[in-house]
Amino acid sequence: MQLFDTHAHLDEEAFETGREEVIARAEEAGLVAVVTIGTTAPTSVRSVELAEQYPLLHAAVGIQPNYAAEAAAGDWDTIVELASNPQVVAIGETGLDRYWDYAPIDVQVDYFRRHLALAAERDLPFIVHCREAEADVVRELQRAAEAGPLHGVMHSFAGDAETAQACLELGMHISFAGMVTFKKSDALRAVAADIPEDRLLVETDAPYLAPTPNRGKRNEPAFVRHTLECLAEVRGVPIENLAEQTTRNARAFFGLD
Repeated sequence: MQLFDTHAHLDEEAFETGREEVIARAEEAGLVAVVTIGTTAPTSVRSVELAEQYPLLHAAVGIQPNYAAEAAAGDWDTIVELASNPQVVAIGETGLDRYWDYAPIDVQVDYFRRHLALAAERDLPFIVHCREAEADVVRELQRAAEAGPLHGVMHSFAGDAETAQACLELGMHISFAGMVTFKKSDALRAVAADIPEDRLLVETDAPYLAPTPNRGKRNEPAFVRHTLECLAEVRGVPIENLAEQTTRNARAFFGLD
């Protein structure tokens, strides 16, 4: 059974010890690819370096909204330059976040628009972070869609059915992480059950959001199977079928066919 973790942060300090073992366990668990995601210019550089070092990995580069206000002069130029690297399969993560007060919303919007424009220019998909900013994100996506079709994913989706439908209508994919396995996530599981099979992706967001039964531990790509098992159960399909579908979706989404 082949699995694909579409979103992890393997550059994080949590993996500075034992990264080799984490990647080995991912391969043993059946993962055929992991996309490691930048959140700043330096972590984007590191993500590309890791993708160059490990055949299992691919990279995404960007400045996550909570770091937008900290971006130094030249950081955006670094992202633009990295976007041409052959290891880079996506732009982001980008988006909007009203939960944390780390960056003014107008700064976040500016960077969100930059990422969307860069993704369109380079013909790469984009990865959207959204936390308590669903209406704002949908509005920005609708604005971007006026210039042409969108090719993006709502990562670690935690919104409601209305938000999911709005994103689907804009051509977006929807990706679920460990939160969908949590005991109190009945509403999120109901949303996950109705996502069209060709728009569904799965991720870990490692080292964060470890799924049940590993909640509270450091998350890692091998744990993506637990999230997939949960999704298969709520959708009423065999896990083998959903693994094949989501891996096929991910390959097509990131242009890895």
